[in-house]
Amino acid sequence: MTQTALPIDALLVGPVALLPDGRTRSGIRKTPVADALWLSPTGLQGDAQADLRIHGGVEKAVHHYPREHYAGWESAGLPADRLAHAGAFGENISTTGWDESTVCIGDVVRLGDALVQVSQGRQPCWKLDAHFGRPGMAREMQARGCTGWYYRVLESGWVRAGATATRVERPHADWPLSRLITLLFSRDARFAPEWEQAAALPTLAERWRLTFRKRVDAGHVEDWEPRLRAPEA
Repeated sequence: MTQTALPIDALLVGPVALLPDGRTRSGIRKTPVADALWLSPTGLQGDAQADLRIHGGVEKAVHHYPREHYAGWESAGLPADRLAHAGAFGENISTTGWDESTVCIGDVVRLGDALVQVSQGRQPCWKLDAHFGRPGMAREMQARGCTGWYYRVLESGWVRAGATATRVERPHADWPLSRLITLLFSRDARFAPEWEQAAALPTLAERWRLTFRKRVDAGHVEDWEPRLRAPEA
């Protein structure tokens, strides 16, 4: 049975900083904090993103990443020292017990004192490659479907490590994130009827709904390369 409540193992934030390539600025480096932080509609106090056109915003205020994915990444060859602590993937919330197969789009979660709603999965970009110094890292995350998910904030409030994340509402039980992630990252046109269904989900982030709608109208999948391939130096 899916857990409806679990502890927040780590709460993480970070500033914008240069990645190891020496030219890319990103807020992907997160470190854990013990104090309670205020969560507003634009994110956690003390957190930052480098490119607000793509990262952050009200539909991606908080990123939640399952800690259990770390073992799989270590088996895939990521250095153990990079995976020793939560935050390696730029997440704000780390827990054990929920993953993309057990979390549904639109789930409403009491996160400490704040109330949030699952808005979309993550679309990994080339900055993951730069962060890990591993070409193809973003493609690998996309292929594995281990992306984590984002929340929009319904009610602001205080959040801290050790507080409880409790699911209080599930409006779309037929739409686990794993289903949406499979649809988004597949080029198989046989999914077109489901693209249309996904485009109509009212709790799905507008950009994802627009992406699915464009696919239905165009009859093909958009070009992923600008997101996955680093720009020329």
